[in-house]
Amino acid sequence: MSEVTIPLASKPRFEILDGLRGVAAMIVVAFHLFETYSSGPDDQILNHGYLAVDFFFVLSGFVIGYAYDDRWGRMSTLNFFKRRLIRLQPMVILGTLIGAFWFYFSGAPGFELVMQTPWWKLMLITILGCIMFPTPPSMDIRGWKEINSLNGAQWSLLWEYIANILYALFVRRFGTKLLTCLVLLSAFLTIDLAMNLDTFGLLEVRSYAKYTVIGGFGLTADQIYIGISRLLYPFFGGLLLYRMSKWRINFRRGGMTLCSIAVAATLVVPHIGGDDHGWLNGLYCAVTILFIYPVIVAAGAGSELKGRKTTAVCKFLGMISYPLYITHYPMIYVQMNWAARHADAPLGTHIWVAVSIFLASIAVAYASIRVYDIPVREWLSEKFLHQNKKAV
Repeated sequence: MSEVTIPLASKPRFEILDGLRGVAAMIVVAFHLFETYSSGPDDQILNHGYLAVDFFFVLSGFVIGYAYDDRWGRMSTLNFFKRRLIRLQPMVILGTLIGAFWFYFSGAPGFELVMQTPWWKLMLITILGCIMFPTPPSMDIRGWKEINSLNGAQWSLLWEYIANILYALFVRRFGTKLLTCLVLLSAFLTIDLAMNLDTFGLLEVRSYAKYTVIGGFGLTADQIYIGISRLLYPFFGGLLLYRMSKWRINFRRGGMTLCSIAVAATLVVPHIGGDDHGWLNGLYCAVTILFIYPVIVAAGAGSELKGRKTTAVCKFLGMISYPLYITHYPMIYVQMNWAARHADAPLGTHIWVAVSIFLASIAVAYASIRVYDIPVREWLSEKFLHQNKKAV
């Protein structure tokens, strides 16, 4: 007897949370554009833009709990995995294909491997990227040892998948006490990473990223540890936040505005402490992840959204947030290449190129979800979710 798929009614969305995801995604794009001109985390403009990933994980944990916690009596584990793949994988494929298209246009200094990569190896890496297969450093074709040399942003989606697997197989069954214990233990990993304690001796020398949480994008032991540390507390803390349904903050007016300002502020704060007191920056990262982001999510979930314009803005930001995040980075590689080869160009020209790429990223995200992502997901849902299979 084959599985019978029971249709699950859609739930109302937390539109403010959707809007906040879009705000963070736009700041990520700007962060990466500025990163081209920085020498490291200390002088990076929009300095803490990397914390957007940790914010995304908190949001994801909260939304996963809201969307699926009460559906397990009507939904199998396999059905859950189908739903998550349909939601996430089409844009993973598109982001990788965009990265493959731009690959030979991104051979900036430091990316010397690009022009040494034969076409067949590029095709192999493209296929592996499309199926979300993380490549080890030995298969790097760019020079940054990322799990996907064609689209660096894909690393966080791999950890998102891992979180979904852990949730479906184990954590969904946890009661509040056990989940709280997991979150508290995970908080230690966040502190260990942010404060550069390296309790387990897994971190390599992090002079470029000391007292930050930067990392998680490779398959070396330290990058895997960083990825685990960045994932567990935010994601399952978000899940715990959802289950603690009474813990909400209600701004009757201006909830979206206040929460957006709060998110933006956490991401643009300059590097704290300098060379002598860098631990202050680590403390800032830890406090932001452990406390500030859960508070913002609680406020976004508990506040009311009023006004047609604000609602429309939130819907637009939410719609483009994921495609913007997962498709923009290949164009950042191209910007790095252009900036390196035109270092003497006037400042206005550099600004024009950066702004153009920013706007192009938004346009690509909007077009991709309208022309590609929505139709593909509807087709996949109809084929794999909405057809009740008769017993044979």
